[in-house]
Amino acid sequence: MDGVSLKRPRAQEVVVETPGSQSSLHRANLERVVRAVRLAGSLTQAEIARTTGLSAATVSNIVRELKDGGTVEVTPTSAGGRRARSVSLSGDAGIVIGVDFGHTHLRVAVGNLAHQVLAEESEPLDVDASSAQGFDRAEQLVSRLIEATGVDRSKIAGVGLGVPGPIDVESGTLGSTAILPGWTGTKPAEELRGRLGVPVHVDNDANLGALGEMVWGSGRGVRDLAYIKVASGVGAGLVINGKIYRGPGGTAGEIGHITLDESGPVCRCGNRGCLETFTAARYVLPLLQSSHGTDLTMEGVVRLGREGDPGCRRVIADVGRHIGSGVANLCNLLNPSRVVLGGDLAEAGELVLGPIRESVGRYAIPSAARHLSVLPGALGGRAEVLGALALALSEMGDSTLLDGTAPGTLQTATPAFT
Repeated sequence: MDGVSLKRPRAQEVVVETPGSQSSLHRANLERVVRAVRLAGSLTQAEIARTTGLSAATVSNIVRELKDGGTVEVTPTSAGGRRARSVSLSGDAGIVIGVDFGHTHLRVAVGNLAHQVLAEESEPLDVDASSAQGFDRAEQLVSRLIEATGVDRSKIAGVGLGVPGPIDVESGTLGSTAILPGWTGTKPAEELRGRLGVPVHVDNDANLGALGEMVWGSGRGVRDLAYIKVASGVGAGLVINGKIYRGPGGTAGEIGHITLDESGPVCRCGNRGCLETFTAARYVLPLLQSSHGTDLTMEGVVRLGREGDPGCRRVIADVGRHIGSGVANLCNLLNPSRVVLGGDLAEAGELVLGPIRESVGRYAIPSAARHLSVLPGALGGRAEVLGALALALSEMGDSTLLDGTAPGTLQTATPAFT
């Protein structure tokens, strides 16, 4: 037509993969299995079938294919007293890095995709240090740990970053934070990405604590939970149907600003009587300084309380009852099945957990309170950095793993971070 020749391409030049084709379905199943193994660290074939919804025969064939292709490793194990095969990602799957900035610390961990920590280190951080100084320190610590493990930097698949403040989900900007005041308005992921040259995913410390406890700690096996962190501030990481809920602006979980007393102390947010003003360290510690000195910390309060100090035990119980009031509000709104308490206060055990349960029983809807368990965190101060590793793992794509273009990692079949 009009001198233009239309030639039909030869058959071998045409590659068409429709959404419903067998090849696309098979590819989707491969990615589903790889994702399940990547997020869990290690699964038996029966567990993969339950997690993915695929048949046992399909899983067996896929695992065989992935093993032959070098994507996964299969090792003998046992499950329920029966012999089984444990599946984990192979030695070329990649490594991830977790970075956690706190009120007084910087903690970094290097892990692989089989959920084993290869190196971990923490160092003090001056609360008045600028964000640039903080990120410089993080870059140096990451480099030191990478060198210590002997892993090639090209094997880094991603970084999870935790910061003590709300992150705007659209701009990536850190909102107002009283913990690291000089950091407000910065873009933490962008800052660290520029230094490390790899993808960086950022979230607030409470969300990462929830993610860490959900994957490896007191929240394992639970689809709906709240992680309450009480430290210099008070925050909650919310897990709904197995996923962190951040809200459209990234500020979901600001439990510290639930109003308990409209005539109470003025909070940093400008309101009076917020939960934070009755529970955060900077409000609680002055109550005990006349008898215990100005160097007292929340860690010290918990230690003295466990040793029987009546003043510290009373303050811990009061804090627990106030937290319980906030938890009761969460129960009435979201009906979680578990609440995990993190931070130094969690070490108080029943001294704080008992009063929390007491307030929940008093203020929560009975049906919500009846289905709730309140537990201390299992990961301690590592919850946030392990959550950062989990964030990096969850944000990875599986296509590159199957295509063989992803970076590699060290071999392991360990089922959980150790």
